[in-house]
Amino acid sequence: MSVPPARRSILHLDLDAFYASVEVLDRPELRGRPVIVGGDERRGVVAAASYEARRFGVHSAMPTASAKRLCPKGIFLPVRMSRYAEMSDAVFSIYRRFSPLVEPLSIDEAFLDVTGCERLFGGAEVVARKIKAAVREETGLTVSAGVARNKFLAKIASDLGKPDGLVVVPPGKEQDFLDPLPVGKLWGVGKVTGEALLGRGIRTIGDLRRSSRETLVRTFGANGEHLHGLARGIDDRPVETEREAKSIGHEDTYDHDLRDRGAMRRELLSLADRVSSRLRRGGMRGKTVTLKVKYQDFVQVTRAITLPAPTDDGGTIYRCALDLLLDTEAGARPVRLLGISVSKLAPPAGAPKKDRMEQLGLFGRPRAGKPDPPVAVDPEKKEKLNRAVDRIREKFGPGGIVPGDFPQEKRRGE
Repeated sequence: MSVPPARRSILHLDLDAFYASVEVLDRPELRGRPVIVGGDERRGVVAAASYEARRFGVHSAMPTASAKRLCPKGIFLPVRMSRYAEMSDAVFSIYRRFSPLVEPLSIDEAFLDVTGCERLFGGAEVVARKIKAAVREETGLTVSAGVARNKFLAKIASDLGKPDGLVVVPPGKEQDFLDPLPVGKLWGVGKVTGEALLGRGIRTIGDLRRSSRETLVRTFGANGEHLHGLARGIDDRPVETEREAKSIGHEDTYDHDLRDRGAMRRELLSLADRVSSRLRRGGMRGKTVTLKVKYQDFVQVTRAITLPAPTDDGGTIYRCALDLLLDTEAGARPVRLLGISVSKLAPPAGAPKKDRMEQLGLFGRPRAGKPDPPVAVDPEKKEKLNRAVDRIREKFGPGGIVPGDFPQEKRRGE
């Protein structure tokens, strides 16, 4: 039986200045100094800034050139996404020890539903404190936490407590918590909407709550209805785990544009491995593989293929992505982002039969005048291999075993 929204206990957990904090963790001599992680000065943007750097006005998504003008003595470092992914996996494994209901929002942010965990760990605030302590002890990182009855309130609470904070919104005190806050704290209130609200004398969430629903809808359309509900602390969305997600994926933005197919293949291999690992961890398989490509000029394209049977295998996902890459201008045009996602998710129907051979030559597009020969793979052996990889990573961490390139694939599409 699902728990009514009014009785839920939700945590929002957000790692503090995550990329910069990992860099300081790996290089302790940087502690206390303004650390800025991001692209180069010519075309890059800031991915993360330590709190020391933020005092100079540096913030994420700011052009690196602007950050250097504001903080000329800052320590500027390139993005190391594989290292951040490794640390993220370690932190999320801690979260899952306290609740199976974990909804990842990004590499450093998640919602947890800890309703009903009282007998095991104590109330929601106690759980949040235990998680913060475990993350600090086991990884050296700090995480800010918000505790409330719904996602929206928990998210605002964690933001107010940064860095390394814990803010609790007591049940029944939601409006007392919201009313004094600036209206810009609400989801959906950007610069334009904020200025429009300010022009109507609406500065706080309390001011917005006291505005009529009809006026808000007439002025802002569907967003007015949305704001009317949020100003009253209404958010009935449940925490959706990876098992319940419509798709599971990963994407990376690169410090330097990718220009050759070899580099792109290596990135796709890493992405496919991470997506397949998440699928298996969530007990899911998917039929549709989608490739996302963003070019240097920010033009974005997606390509997708639907398999005859669902998969959680990294090799299969990788080969799909390689084939889809051929339908893009990647290589002819520099690429700044690659992503892979798998959708049409379902739990496995059952273990594969020993005598069944799965054909992985799924694509009929000719290569040098003839189609690729099908590759027969024993599904049971493949599944045992994947389970072994997962066990190694559980014991030794995400870096315990990493994918190597597929030699036969290096020639495809050249």
